[in-house]
Amino acid sequence: MSEGYKTTTDEKKLVILDQNSIAGNVKSYEPAFLEQLEGWNCYHAKNFHELFSMVKDAEVEAVVISPEDCTAMEGRMLKRQAEELLNNIGEGVCVNNRDGVILWANQKVNELSDSVKQSISSHSADAFRYFEKEVREISKKDVISGTQKKRRYSCQEEKTNHYYEMTVAPVIDQNGNLIQTSTVVIDATASRRLQMRINAIDKAGHELVRLEVSDFTSMNVEQRISLLENKIVKYAKELLNFDHFSIRLLNPKNNKLEVLFSEGIPGDHDHEIFASSENNGITGYVAATGRSYLCNNNASDPHFQPGIDGGQSSLTVPLRLHDKVIGTFNVESHHCHSLTEESRQMAEIFARYIAIAINILDLMVVERHQVTGQTADTLYVNISKPLNKIISDVSGLLEEYVGHDELRHKLQVIVDSAVEIKSAVKDVQSGPRGIFDIKGSENIKTEELWKKRVLVADDEEFIRETLANILGNQGSIVDTAENGADAITLVHHNNYDLVITDIKMPRASGYEVFLASRQKNKDCAVILMTGFGYDPNHSIVRANREGLNAVLYKPFKVEQLLTEIRQALLKK
Repeated sequence: MSEGYKTTTDEKKLVILDQNSIAGNVKSYEPAFLEQLEGWNCYHAKNFHELFSMVKDAEVEAVVISPEDCTAMEGRMLKRQAEELLNNIGEGVCVNNRDGVILWANQKVNELSDSVKQSISSHSADAFRYFEKEVREISKKDVISGTQKKRRYSCQEEKTNHYYEMTVAPVIDQNGNLIQTSTVVIDATASRRLQMRINAIDKAGHELVRLEVSDFTSMNVEQRISLLENKIVKYAKELLNFDHFSIRLLNPKNNKLEVLFSEGIPGDHDHEIFASSENNGITGYVAATGRSYLCNNNASDPHFQPGIDGGQSSLTVPLRLHDKVIGTFNVESHHCHSLTEESRQMAEIFARYIAIAINILDLMVVERHQVTGQTADTLYVNISKPLNKIISDVSGLLEEYVGHDELRHKLQVIVDSAVEIKSAVKDVQSGPRGIFDIKGSENIKTEELWKKRVLVADDEEFIRETLANILGNQGSIVDTAENGADAITLVHHNNYDLVITDIKMPRASGYEVFLASRQKNKDCAVILMTGFGYDPNHSIVRANREGLNAVLYKPFKVEQLLTEIRQALLKK
């Protein structure tokens, strides 16, 4: 700024640019023109830097520039505006020579660490060599349209663990010669970390599905769901940072959302929720609409229903399988706005894998049921013909050996054994009737059953009667029910010490019988039964969390039944 420059509130300020002035004497302007400036407070700028400083720092009403300087100033102003623009954009921008040395950089690049700047120089030099070798001639049209070749690089700042992505483009002069490179630097830390989380969740999802296929084959349904639950809890906490969440499955028969399992949400099983957009909270809304729902403030949301104590925000996403909603994944938080759009995206990805894993588990159960039935059918067809021939031939020998009592006795044992084998295969073909080897059960005594009140619920008459006889021989007072509704009615009118119920029954499920039994008498021991491991609504896992005593997988032996009963009653 020139000497003597000052600011007052009542003066008219004018700045004269004269790069030829000496000691304040203006040399580049005609005397007649200068006479017209009487009454103005004139300030002299000897160069463009002083001119820009004066204009920026004070209220100037006029600027005088010679015609010779006007064109030069226009270029300077354009350059200044370009620098100002480049300094205020979100990305780093710099120009490098053939060796990668930074010739000019905006503020973003200047603020980077020395190690990142070294990476920029190194990659720019590499790009320059590439352009020299691969790009022999780049037309002006390519430069203007931005279609010329670019090179992309990335680097990581070790101290801050920040990631940067760089795009290097060639700088071409008017003659089409490669003279420099320009580099755009973007801080990709947030996007890179997001992608890393997506990749980790994707890997975890594949692990869920892989476990279903490879490791679950030798497990029963309870063990499979327990392992699946443990994996889901682990990944949800470690990868998604979710500590309070629950998974509900949609029962298509009654449109009810039943809890498969819940982590960190006490009492979640107490809420009865249906897939409906009205009066069933956020979970019911999501199941009905198939749309995710992010609630940043529970207190002001009309759909919210209480979850964890002190919950401030929640996130609920649908479990989708082939565009069909089969359940929901609900997350709760103690803080407002702690669940973000990124949380929603991560939860949706994870939920897809949960739905696939649950579906594979169900398919394996159905496949086991079908394969077992097909195997039994094939076995019965293949074995019946030779067994019938054995029975026929041996029966003929019995007629021939009249009077040979010892030999006839041995032949009769063969006939009886063949008939028994045929009958056993027929039982397997018709499905799991429940109990094998009931002979001698009257000799097994379980003192814990003496005078105990027991309910047996199963829609198969054979199983009801067999269990009633076995338990009656142990001194128990036994009631039976052929469907879930009758069982619940009996539970309401009696105080049972033990309830044994099949999972799948008409009119009400075994899980509902279990809940009714516990509501009537919290000390009532309950054992669930299932054929072929069939558990369509994952009742076993839910009941286990609520105090189920045991599960019997049909067919089972009497000794196994009495052992489970003894342990259940001893716990009580």
